[in-house]
Amino acid sequence: MPNVANPTQVIAEIMQLKQQRNAIILSHVYQPPEIQEVADLVGDSLELSRRAAATDASVIVFCGVHFMAESAAILSPQKTVLLPEVNAGCPMANTVTAEALRAKKSELPGAQVVCYVNTSAAVKAECDIACTSANAVQVLTSLPTDRPIIFVPDKNLGSYMSKQSGREMHIWEGCCPIHDQLTADEVLKVKSEHPQALVLVHPECRPEVVELADHVASTTGMLRFARESQNKEYIVATEKGILHQFNKQCPNKSFYPASDKLVCRDMRSITLEKVLHSLQTLEPRVTVNAEIRERALKSLERMLAVQ
Repeated sequence: MPNVANPTQVIAEIMQLKQQRNAIILSHVYQPPEIQEVADLVGDSLELSRRAAATDASVIVFCGVHFMAESAAILSPQKTVLLPEVNAGCPMANTVTAEALRAKKSELPGAQVVCYVNTSAAVKAECDIACTSANAVQVLTSLPTDRPIIFVPDKNLGSYMSKQSGREMHIWEGCCPIHDQLTADEVLKVKSEHPQALVLVHPECRPEVVELADHVASTTGMLRFARESQNKEYIVATEKGILHQFNKQCPNKSFYPASDKLVCRDMRSITLEKVLHSLQTLEPRVTVNAEIRERALKSLERMLAVQ
């Protein structure tokens, strides 16, 4: 395990402190394997926050990036939410600010604003409804057709949503630099090496990469597809950390990364030592201003109400 002098001892201390603090450890599927293994729950960001809110834990240790910890704080204001690496951010989320979004809204009076969950609480507070990569198309088709739509911040997910739904949107120019760097040629190269493999693609990838997919899905959707499919080989076009869950959940199948460069430095910045330090100090803590939290919560609740 990287960056850990005595991992066995660190893990033992984490488990002991977790009990003492009445804490729950959440890990996104992009986290390093050793972080996923000490977590109580592993999954995508919003589902983790929702499940943590339903537990009686007093402390949430969120092994992910800042907007994810904010989502947990929005849904669980009475709990202490910790982010083991305070500088773990999301370049995509950083492409849109509340101020810039307000300016865009002023250019399009009456527009409905849809935000991807990969946004700050302040941005969510400026939006009408949130969405995840799993329910983005469903959320979009639930909206009235007589008003323009602004979607922030991912241009690739926005393009996918628009194509799948037939709805036009004003799409922000942000993107996930990890997914956006993947090219169609790279996917085709791996496909030539593994011709029987199905291609699983995250909708944050470029449109030309999405076009090559046998299945387009969120991280949890990819895992579900691999578990249920009879196919034995898969090319995975998303951050490489998810391969740990693929291999764990489907040990008799083979998974190949679409590219070795699909690594998020922010996700990999959390270590076992940092998790332990968070439990020892109850820091760094992530909080959300009460007024922003109330407005951001509405965008999440509206999303959850979509059937």
